[in-house]
Amino acid sequence: MKKQSAPWVRSIGFSGGPGVVMLMCCAVLPALWYTHPAIGLAGGAFCSLLLGRNPLAGSSRAAKFCLQSAIIILGLTMNAGALIALSATFSGAVTVYVLTCLLLGWGVARLMRVDVVTGSLLTLGTAICGGTAIAACAPFFKADAPRLAIALGAVFLLNMVALFGFPPIAEWLEVTQQQFGAFSALAVHDTSSVVATAAVYGEEAAEVAATVKLGRTLWLVPVLVVLGMWKNGERGTAVLRRARVPLFVLGFIAAAALATLVDFPAHWVDLFKGASKLLLVLALYFVGLELTRETLRRLGGREGLFAVLLWLMMMPLAALLVHLAT
Repeated sequence: MKKQSAPWVRSIGFSGGPGVVMLMCCAVLPALWYTHPAIGLAGGAFCSLLLGRNPLAGSSRAAKFCLQSAIIILGLTMNAGALIALSATFSGAVTVYVLTCLLLGWGVARLMRVDVVTGSLLTLGTAICGGTAIAACAPFFKADAPRLAIALGAVFLLNMVALFGFPPIAEWLEVTQQQFGAFSALAVHDTSSVVATAAVYGEEAAEVAATVKLGRTLWLVPVLVVLGMWKNGERGTAVLRRARVPLFVLGFIAAAALATLVDFPAHWVDLFKGASKLLLVLALYFVGLELTRETLRRLGGREGLFAVLLWLMMMPLAALLVHLAT
């Protein structure tokens, strides 16, 4: 009779024996010890590439839970007044960035004769919030699995480049914490990589990045409404019921409001910061597990080139907008 796996093992979709467990632990422990998101991302990617597969089918759900928890806890270290001031300071920059990226992306994709579906997904991911925007908008374009994999894979690799490349360059240029946090919020795709990239540079940068990035993420709501009306002929009210503000955004705002009303002791604030960073490291480790050999194989060709080109074209605009805002 075949031995059944434990319920918790089945719930997370783990596949592998003790050797795989040992490998995964060895890969994540250095990241937790140094509380460094980049090491967590590299450790997860090392595991999946070495094994030739993702040993944890539930890694995306785990990454989402850890990231959202990290952002909400980070809100407990902030002040609602500072949150409002930061949002007001960079709201114009976010608006210009998102709209410019949407227009430029669709125009460049057409000139390069990129597949319409893949090009649209990459444009939306670059403009708003990476994999989240791609996954949310894919049904409107009836994107199949190969196109979805190309778009998500390109975003993933560009996130890795930003995480490892942006902080050293910023140190060399002597960029301020606020400027780097805002730049990361605009120039990096996924929320997890935005906060992680900024956290490598400093705590203040991470707080600024989280705040500005959440404002950018909110653009997903009107975009989904427009896509629903354009692609499916739905009424705006019908789409609005489905295009809700993410709960973790509301949780972050509520946590910041609580921190404003309650004067937490200094050691509590340090504890919140530590917990938030550990959860962020775990989130990046789970994200790293999603990088597989198959993902790398799919990224050759015109679509991959388009993703890199659009990102490089938007980077100077992000830097200019941050400079003008500060």
